[in-house]
Amino acid sequence: MGVRTTNSVLLISTLGTLILGFTKDFYWIASGLIGLIPATIWFVRDLRNKSMGSDVLAVLSLLSTLLTGELFAASVIALMLASGRVLESWAIGQAERQLKSLLARMPRNVNRIKSDGTLEQIKIEEIIIGDRLLIRTGEITPADGRLTIAATLDESALTGEPLPIQRGINEEISSGVLNAGAPFEYIATTTSENSTYEGIIKLVKSAQAKSAPGVRLANKWALRFVPVALSVAALAWLLSGDIDRAVAVLVAATPCPLILAVPIAIVAGLSQSAKNGAVIKGGGILELLSRTEIVLLDKTGTLTHGGPAISAVEGAPGFTNDEVIRLAASVDQYSPHIVAKSIVEYAKNRGLLISAATKISEVPGHQISGLVEGSEIIVGQLTVARPDWFTFSKPLIVAVRRNNELIGVIGLEDPIRPESKAMISALRNAGVSYVALVTGDRDETAQEVANTLGITEVFARSSAEDKLRITLNAMSASTGAVIVVGDGINDAPALAAAHVGVAMGARGASAASEAADVIIVDDSIDRLIRAIRISKRARRKALEAAGIGMALSCVIMATGAFGISSASQGAVAQEIIDVIAILWALTTLKKVKF
Repeated sequence: MGVRTTNSVLLISTLGTLILGFTKDFYWIASGLIGLIPATIWFVRDLRNKSMGSDVLAVLSLLSTLLTGELFAASVIALMLASGRVLESWAIGQAERQLKSLLARMPRNVNRIKSDGTLEQIKIEEIIIGDRLLIRTGEITPADGRLTIAATLDESALTGEPLPIQRGINEEISSGVLNAGAPFEYIATTTSENSTYEGIIKLVKSAQAKSAPGVRLANKWALRFVPVALSVAALAWLLSGDIDRAVAVLVAATPCPLILAVPIAIVAGLSQSAKNGAVIKGGGILELLSRTEIVLLDKTGTLTHGGPAISAVEGAPGFTNDEVIRLAASVDQYSPHIVAKSIVEYAKNRGLLISAATKISEVPGHQISGLVEGSEIIVGQLTVARPDWFTFSKPLIVAVRRNNELIGVIGLEDPIRPESKAMISALRNAGVSYVALVTGDRDETAQEVANTLGITEVFARSSAEDKLRITLNAMSASTGAVIVVGDGINDAPALAAAHVGVAMGARGASAASEAADVIIVDDSIDRLIRAIRISKRARRKALEAAGIGMALSCVIMATGAFGISSASQGAVAQEIIDVIAILWALTTLKKVKF
């Protein structure tokens, strides 16, 4: 039976026996015992973990009420304990359900070419060294290997390089890279278990094992409140000689505002964050997110879009820019290449008329040609000297020729997300003291992006191991929480090790999503600052709700200590206090302005 199912059964049982207790006291005894058993288990588990939470007061209250005959009070306490656990497990379940669709994208099978040339689909675990594997357009390589034909690869998940890379025959390629061109074959040189991708996964697991779990917010308050409650109960008993007063104090001190109001505020924060495009994997992560001090940002796919986009076009004398794009798109519409798709999309967005082409011929990764309106149009690499009219410089240049005459050039780059600059400024306004760019891309590209966004600290050409080391160094120097934001496989170890790992899940690799604590599902980096602001608000509301509840509990504790109220009356009063604290916690659901 799962944890959530167990907690639900516990809640139904305590509620049912509480109601039946109005007919026979036996049911109130049963309700108290139902609550006492798991509360004792939770208390013992806390002791084994060398921590103390709110469970200790719950155990003492249940024991004392059962032993002194305050059976109704015992039943109420048991119900409150069960309700709190259900709320906590529900919060975790919400995050897990919203993540399943992200993690289900990880490929599990691959096509192997048999000796007779036919294909068979196998599980990636069945790959052996020497297998000939076919990788179709849009598929991911499951093992390291050596190319038998040229290929166009998107290696951004591993290296941070945003633009497609051309790899030739006999070149070595890594697992975890995306086929951005035509289908290709390669020879496996590792199994999936010993591949580059799997090596990074092992780094992730190692980093996760070293990461310390967060401390529940309610337990932090309990550490302060438990000694006070026990002292007041002991004094009431010693000074009056009446054990009923001590029991009344313990019942009033049962931290129901901590058990109920705090989880409700945290759950509300998790819900608000999910609605705003950021799935947070649990209340402990939300607490850490609210104390963000250092943010380490990947570049490709995080601060930038992560793929090629047209940023410049120049036509030869006599040709307009739109004519160059239109003719290129007319041929490129027949290519699966990622750059070709960008050109076609650009033409469509400009409302250009794309003509049909015939006699299509493509050399994958190099060029594509076809007849358009009676002329041969060739789109591909620039193979001639730069003419005088060609003035710009971009990371990727595409030449467009008509009947072998250069009629225009198209420049592409990985553009910065429009919201990135505002997000950097918002981070600093939210109290973040240090922001750094950590990327596997080239120094000059990284520095250009950093200068544009106002980031002063840059770590370029960073491997997965480098990113992990930088993260651990930041954590050792920080008094607050360190956040790492990324979307690639090479980000996964750092995401797992950080206090809070944030993955751009709409585009990111499943390894990054699995390692991360927060998933940005709207493919917009400004969702990060929204998540931070929501987490700060949720934590503040949780503390306020707990403070209000505990202050009122202290008043009821005092009346119990002086013999003014009984344990049962204290339990009823505690219910009223719970309602007040819960209503305040629910104000977390109020829409946050961004």
